[in-house]
Amino acid sequence: MPVDVVIAGAGPNGLMLACELSLAGVRPVVLERLIGQEEENRANGLVGQVVRALDRRGLYERITGDAQAPAPAPRYMFGALPLDLSVLDDNPLYMLPVPQRRLERVLEARARELGADIRRGHELTGLSQDDDAVTVEVAGPDGPYRIEARYLVGADGGRSLTRKLSGIGFPGLTRDDGISLAAHVSVPAELVDPATGALNVPGYGPVPAFLHHRTERGLFVFAAFPGRSPMISTLEWGRAEGDAPPTLDDLRDSIRRVLGADLPFGPPEGDGPHLLRRLTGGNTRLAERYRDRRVLLAGDAAHVHSALGGPGLNLGLQDTVNLGWKLAAEIHGWAPPGLLDTYDAERRPAAMRVVMHTQAQSALIAPGPEVTALRELFAELLGEPATVRHIAGLLSGADIRYDDGGPGAHPLTGRAAPDLLLETDAGAVRLAELTRTARPLLLDLTEGASLVGDLAGWRERVDVVAARARDAAPAALLLRPDCYVAWACGSVRPDEGEREALRSAAARWFGPPA
Repeated sequence: MPVDVVIAGAGPNGLMLACELSLAGVRPVVLERLIGQEEENRANGLVGQVVRALDRRGLYERITGDAQAPAPAPRYMFGALPLDLSVLDDNPLYMLPVPQRRLERVLEARARELGADIRRGHELTGLSQDDDAVTVEVAGPDGPYRIEARYLVGADGGRSLTRKLSGIGFPGLTRDDGISLAAHVSVPAELVDPATGALNVPGYGPVPAFLHHRTERGLFVFAAFPGRSPMISTLEWGRAEGDAPPTLDDLRDSIRRVLGADLPFGPPEGDGPHLLRRLTGGNTRLAERYRDRRVLLAGDAAHVHSALGGPGLNLGLQDTVNLGWKLAAEIHGWAPPGLLDTYDAERRPAAMRVVMHTQAQSALIAPGPEVTALRELFAELLGEPATVRHIAGLLSGADIRYDDGGPGAHPLTGRAAPDLLLETDAGAVRLAELTRTARPLLLDLTEGASLVGDLAGWRERVDVVAARARDAAPAALLLRPDCYVAWACGSVRPDEGEREALRSAAARWFGPPA
């Protein structure tokens, strides 16, 4: 008997998808070629709306140990230029500093807790499909075997074998004119400002922590994470490097070229793993499509781009939150026609915007006096709150609107739901706490909770919560499982037209009434 879903890859995206599917009643099989976790941290934090997405599933608290709601970041950067977010009343950009290894441990523990079958040391080696199923060839510790599945999702990274075997093109460009070095190090304590965390480079001056610092010769970054050795990285253009493994002396030489000054530092202290890495060039590529019949792509398997601004996990994890409930709906048999195709229609344009802004940021950090002039102009533009708001929405993904609902629809339709503070019969609760089950939700704030009967035909698929809002809020919200608004109403006494729009939205996203 075929399994419902096989996921190739147990990185953050594959594990998050396993959690989403499991919450929706589908128990996936996750194949991961590695027996244990990667030793190297590929990312050191999350930036954007993905932080709120984790909060809506109760994962933010598991990662941080803090029951408080996430708060937006007061400042960030764009193209190595400072971005002052404190000027915004509705700042959408959130940050969560967390090593990728810890993120993966939390996600894997949650996926196993929910019943996902995670098979480490098992690698996808081939696939074939027809209209009814996909056959997955697997190399396991005890030899090769096959799995018959209804769907296969490739979350197996930028070199995705799933993508290649399914024949999905991956057009884009490759650049080889940049050399990046990164390492964990130890620096003299007197060089680090205890108040700001800035690094005072002798003969050069202070460099802000965690922000890209651009000079005419390259890029320098100093990041001091709590409880870990600080990390230093550089980026230079037009240099050729040999095949020898990188050394700390290579990093010293690079810093001297980028900053024109010597920085005293030593090897990292404490337990590892410690990073010492050289990367040459980079890729910007986007899959031609995210679906080939019963094979789908998510995360880096569908898109790769510059890491400037830290958009990778924001984009990839939101892919999985978008895909999980739609794939589960297909498997459970209640998906309306075309629902699964909206995954490509919604998420591929989001990836195109990330490709656009990372390429723009790459242009802003390039060498040359003409780029310096462009940066001066852009810095002036970033002094305008309207520009800051636009860039913050772009970086965070908060500017995404999947569907405007047509004429007369509420302005929130198609957008991520706000995190409202509510009063229910059980006490005060945040809206994010009501979405932990990953089910569709009707939040009814109308007089007398008058909308409950309108969704009687969907009672097996849609949760209904009657409440009172502490702050200004719509009178009612119908949320998709990914917490995007399928329908909203501003009237506490909805008329028949508004009720019909609610039922139409329910049918569009959650299938016909039972």
